[in-house]
This record gives sequence, structure tokens and C-alpha cells, in this order.
Amino acid sequence: MTTLRIRDAHAADAPLLAQWAAAMAWETEHKRLDPATVLAGVTAGIADPGKARYLMAMHDAPLAGDEMIAVPAGTLMLTREWSDWRNGEWWWIQSVYVAPEYRRQGVFAALYRHVEAQARATAGVVGLRLYVERENEKAQHTYRALGMDDAGYRVFEAEWT
Repeated sequence: MTTLRIRDAHAADAPLLAQWAAAMAWETEHKRLDPATVLAGVTAGIADPGKARYLMAMHDAPLAGDEMIAVPAGTLMLTREWSDWRNGEWWWIQSVYVAPEYRRQGVFAALYRHVEAQARATAGVVGLRLYVERENEKAQHTYRALGMDDAGYRVFEAEWT
């Protein structure tokens, strides 16, 4: 298990987050994203907490001597959805990415537990949600191991871009 610190993303993180978003789209859906559009989207999300909140998992790695450097290991994006049924907000976990060299080391679990603790401590938050590709069984196993259940919904969309 890698020791991690979780922090909010900064504007300077946008290029890496955009790169990771494009990598995730390719790995999970075999979709090629336009790099400029993704960078603009990540930049807008970081700048406006009403749009999104990005979290970074940082791993402390040795640099030289006793010096350490914080290396990004993974990320996720949070968005909010109002639920009139529950009179509260769902926090949606999206844009999950763990750098290949940190996979299967608890990076997503650390990010998830951080978000879960914040959600439980925030009045009006009713739960966490995410969506996952039907064939991504590794991710589904991870989500179940963290206490999430299949909500039984299918996602439909009408896309204009």
C-alpha cells in the first residue's frame, strides 16, 4: 500500500488531469478525446467549484538525500446532483484515473475514503454515485469492495458534441 496525501487540484494540475482524462477515455471506452477541449474543460472545472471539484492523490517519493517530492498518483472529479426525492445532494465520482505505476496499490480507495468522509460530514449529502462501463469488472469489484452497490440504472444520453 502506497502512503498517500489527498489534496484539491490546482490550476497547474490541469494539463496532467487533461492527459489522464484522455488516457482514461481511451483505456475504458476506446474514445479519442480532443486534447484542447479536455484541457479547457478541466481548467473550467478547477476554476469553478460549481462545475466540479478535482482531487489528487499525491505519493511522496525520494528525490535526493533526505528530500522528498510529491508525485501525482491518481485523481477523481466530483460533481453534485440535486435529489428532490431525498431533499439532498448526491456527489458523483467521475473522471477516475490512477497512474499505471500506482494501480492496485490503494490509490482509488484512498481517494474514495477521503470523499466518503467529507460527504458524510457535509449536511445535505445523501450519498455517493458513479458510473462504470459494463465490461469493466475490475473497477466494479473495487467499488463493491468499498461498500458500493449496483444501483440498477442504465445511463441514457443525447450528445450534441
